[in-house]
Amino acid sequence: MSMLFSWPVSVKGAADTAAEEAAAAFDSPSGTCLDWPNEAPQNMRRVPCKEPHTFEVTSNIEIASDYPSSAPPPNDAGWQQIVTERCSEVGARYVGGTLDPYGKYTVGALKPTADQWREGDRKLRCGLQRVTPSGKRLLATTGTAAKQDQSNVHDPGTCFALVNKQEVGDPVDCAKEHSYEVVGHVDLSQVFPGEYPSEDQQREKTVDLCPPVAAQYTGSKDLNALSLSLYSDTLKQESWAAGSRKVNCKVGALEPDGSLRPVRGSVKAQPAPKTSTPPSSK
Repeated sequence: MSMLFSWPVSVKGAADTAAEEAAAAFDSPSGTCLDWPNEAPQNMRRVPCKEPHTFEVTSNIEIASDYPSSAPPPNDAGWQQIVTERCSEVGARYVGGTLDPYGKYTVGALKPTADQWREGDRKLRCGLQRVTPSGKRLLATTGTAAKQDQSNVHDPGTCFALVNKQEVGDPVDCAKEHSYEVVGHVDLSQVFPGEYPSEDQQREKTVDLCPPVAAQYTGSKDLNALSLSLYSDTLKQESWAAGSRKVNCKVGALEPDGSLRPVRGSVKAQPAPKTSTPPSSK
């Protein structure tokens, strides 16, 4: 999936420093990392890629040959098609040749506003970004995408919402009801150095690999006593081919039918179940 963003405000002739910085960021070369608050995208700025950022520019592509000065701007569906056709290939080259379709990054672009289009701007600013499960928000990433494993793993302590009691939603505060909490991740290349292992084979190994990760995160809490389950993600063959090797270990409340029961509060904060002490014999 790709996400497309228009420049949210007119910056032509702006005098204040923030707007000038945002305008410069909007026209950044390949390899530039950009960041902006979800609630204030007009505050776009360039940041070092080693810092958390929202968007990484992969290329700037001119589409003027297909859209002369008299052409109206594409509609939303048209822009999505342009982004898919023009930005996907450069995005794949940027990360080494193959973009993991189930991985951390998705193709996106910054497109000219209607005013910029009328003034002749036909530049598509292609980039890579990390999108939440709902597709409505972007997640910050750290480090350049060009040098990273594309595995779709999350920081320990990340909790995901539970939507309609069956679908995994966007990251939420762990104090709120959620589907599961990421407690860490494991690298499958340690046990599968060669060809792609089936998802069943992956699960067989993560049964042994995830418990030490969970114990370190939770302080060795007894998850069964808390009515919680430890399980992991698996990698698709396409992900393995793209070089992804890491999967999340996560804790949730799995029902017998495989559905998820909502959990509230981080597993770290869950009190250890009380055990009754048998009376001493005299």
